[in-house]
Amino acid sequence: MVWRPAHRARWRQTVSAARTPIGRAVVLLSGGLDSTTAAYLARAQGYELYALSFDYGQLHRRELESAATVARAVGAVEHRVVTIDLAQWGGSSLTGAGPIPTEPTTGIPSTWVPARNLIFLAVASGYAEVIGASAIVIGVSQVDYSGYPDCRGEFLEAYQRAADLASKQFVEEGKRIPVLAPFLYLPKAGIVRLGLALGVDYSLTWSCYQGGDRPCGACDSCRLRARAFAEAGVPDPLLSSARP
Repeated sequence: MVWRPAHRARWRQTVSAARTPIGRAVVLLSGGLDSTTAAYLARAQGYELYALSFDYGQLHRRELESAATVARAVGAVEHRVVTIDLAQWGGSSLTGAGPIPTEPTTGIPSTWVPARNLIFLAVASGYAEVIGASAIVIGVSQVDYSGYPDCRGEFLEAYQRAADLASKQFVEEGKRIPVLAPFLYLPKAGIVRLGLALGVDYSLTWSCYQGGDRPCGACDSCRLRARAFAEAGVPDPLLSSARP
C-alpha cells in the first residue's frame, strides 16, 4: 500500500490514541532524517519496531552508528544490520565509484545505488514474514528527493505486487504485509515538523554522503537537509552537535 496525502489525517488521528501494540513493523532504518522520523511515527501509531539497517559498502558508514543510536532511542525490539557488499560491482559514487557530486546535477545523480531499495525491501519482506510483522515501513519521499527511481510511488506499488506473489502467507491465506511509505508525498520540511512533534532528536541522525565526522554541507543530501530545516524554521541540531 502506498500512502497518499489523504492518509495523513488517519495517521494524525491515531498517533495520540495508540497505547498498546497493534502489531510488529519492520522499519528500514538508515539513520537519516526520513527513516528516523518514520520509525518514530510507526512507534507513535502503536507498532513494535524491528529495525533493519544495511552495511552495503557505503562511504558514509557513519550512518550505521546513527541507526544504532536511533534504534535504541526509539525503543526498537530488535535492530539487525545486514551486510550486502553492493560496492563489489560499483555503479555508484556512494560506494566509491567516482567522487560525490558537490553541485546540483541534471538527471539521476551518480549517488544512486542501482536497485538499492529493491534489494533492501526484498530482505525486509523475508524478515517481516518470518517474525510475523504486519507492516514494513520505509521513509522515502518523492517530493524533495534526488530523483532516485526506487523512491517513487510507481516503484513501491509494483514492489508490493511482487512481494505479495512471493509471500507464502499471501498465497495461502491472502494476508498481505503492506509496505507503508508515509512520507511519499510529504515535503522534507513537513517531515522535520512532524518529527519534532513526535520528539525526534535530529542530532542523532546522519544524512551526509561523505564519510567524515562532520556534514560536508555540499552534497545533495546535505543540501536537501539544510533546505528542510530552513523551510521548517528551525535550526539543525546536528550542525551544533557534530564532532569537531
